[in-house]
Amino acid sequence: MMLQKTYEVTNLKRGKLISSVLATLGIVMISIALVVQQEKNIYKDQVVETKNSTIELKNMATCANNIINTEQQANTSVDAEVTPIQMEIAPASVIVPPRIEVYEKMTIDELAEKLNRNLGSGYIAGKGYLIASQCIEKGVDPYVAVAIMLHETGCKYNCSSLVKTCNNVGGQKGSPGCNGGAYKAYATLDDGIVGFINNLQRNYYSKGLNTIETIAPKYAASSAWPAKIRSYVEQIRAN
Repeated sequence: MMLQKTYEVTNLKRGKLISSVLATLGIVMISIALVVQQEKNIYKDQVVETKNSTIELKNMATCANNIINTEQQANTSVDAEVTPIQMEIAPASVIVPPRIEVYEKMTIDELAEKLNRNLGSGYIAGKGYLIASQCIEKGVDPYVAVAIMLHETGCKYNCSSLVKTCNNVGGQKGSPGCNGGAYKAYATLDDGIVGFINNLQRNYYSKGLNTIETIAPKYAASSAWPAKIRSYVEQIRAN
């Protein structure tokens, strides 16, 4: 009888222990289930939030594309209506010098070229710039100066020995004499040209003798001289 009671008591304690363990396990399982459910809910919220953010970004991108397309269409329309004007602009480094006319609407270079075309191919050929610059500087008519040179030297065809030997292009007299004679000698052709133009300026133009008719009586004794000089001037102007 005692053994039976002991056995019953033992079984009762064991039952209580098992019930207590099961109850504890139940609570643990419920807690785990709650945690898992909460994590699932959080994950779902994050997914939903992510989806909403993605949709919002897509909408923003679509709006931006629409704005860009609208501006491009507007610019294309304006470009089509406005015709650009093509303008030629000289480089800033290039400085175009002003055109300075010195005689009969010609520049000094153009005048020199014109005189060179009339000086022939002989001894005084190519001296157009020297003659032009000296005449413009000293107020002497370059056509008249060249005409007198061509007449006095014969260089339109074949220069005289006075030019070739003593560089006297105007038939001037003076010292030092060419080969001891009455006509003046110059060391170089350039000296002879400058001396000839200086003579015209000093003894004729500066004294108001600035036309063929007024120069002739003092320069040459021949009455045919003015007509010959005028003929040369006309040839020079036409060439």
